[in-house]
Amino acid sequence: MTLELRKVTRRVGANVHIHETSLTLEEGSFNILLGATLSGKTTLIQLMAGLERPTTGEIWFRGKNVTGVPVQRRNVSVVYQQFINYPHLSVYENIASPLRVAGMGASEIESRVGKVAELLRLQPMLKRRPGELSGGQQQRTAIARSLVKDCDAIFLDEPLANLDYKLREEMRDELPKLFAGRRCVVVYATTEPSEALLFGGCTATLHQGGVTQFGPTSDIYRRPSDLNSARVFSDPPINVAEIVKQGDRILLGADIVWPTPGRVRNIPDGNYTVGLRPHHITVAPTRPGLAEIEGVVLVAELSGSESVVHFNVNGLTWVSQSQGIHALEVGSRVRFHADLDRIFFFDVDSRRIA
Repeated sequence: MTLELRKVTRRVGANVHIHETSLTLEEGSFNILLGATLSGKTTLIQLMAGLERPTTGEIWFRGKNVTGVPVQRRNVSVVYQQFINYPHLSVYENIASPLRVAGMGASEIESRVGKVAELLRLQPMLKRRPGELSGGQQQRTAIARSLVKDCDAIFLDEPLANLDYKLREEMRDELPKLFAGRRCVVVYATTEPSEALLFGGCTATLHQGGVTQFGPTSDIYRRPSDLNSARVFSDPPINVAEIVKQGDRILLGADIVWPTPGRVRNIPDGNYTVGLRPHHITVAPTRPGLAEIEGVVLVAELSGSESVVHFNVNGLTWVSQSQGIHALEVGSRVRFHADLDRIFFFDVDSRRIA
């Protein structure tokens, strides 16, 4: 059983919100929509849920064409970044509301609400109203309401974005467990690559209203099909430069010459784009044999046990992400160490070739 988008588009006037998209999401799967703000994640969720109708194409669910079926006639739940609760109802009644609409008996409602309230640590708040809760408690109430009715599909549109750091980390750990074993399709939208990697499952990378790649999350991270997918899946941003390959040498501008990694030594000489993630460029060498690159420090950020340095090299702003505390002065020239075994090569059409 699947949720399937078949050549779906969404246009509003002359604006294309979703370019032609085909996706197949399996029952029991956890699927992530990963992309920057305004990349199309929310629109895609609204199309899947039946809140909007595609301009062209069809949406099929469990073998049926549901393209024109409104959300009220689908067994789905949607949780947004801005939590939505009924202010005049208690937390218990908020969670129970979809079960009451479905005509479920009182004992079954009590059992289901109790289980989901325990999962989301809401038992002490069940008699309170939303106005008496913190933002995190209100969002947990909204999530509980979506879980309690055993939906066929659950859509979560950046649901943790407004939570405080500690609760967000706790919920990131708990969410996959909440859906484990459920026979439903889960779709989770986020701007954060770290969330996608934490949740696993499958990821669709989005860029300007188009899905650039879809598949197992770890595969997309390790083997992006093109430069846009690599950019979407990098935070801090992936370092990108135009290079010239000449035999066993890579020329980065006039001053920087690197050895060509063995895996691309046999590709034709010529112009390419390379990409290297920030944690593969470090202040201190992480192993022998790394290439060197010198740059002028623009910004140096210390966060816990990690150092992030923005530096200028040949007119480009690159980013280094290192373990440990490296206090570097702005304006100083620093020698960084690049792991060329981790570098991506893209052709003139931005497709990854290695």
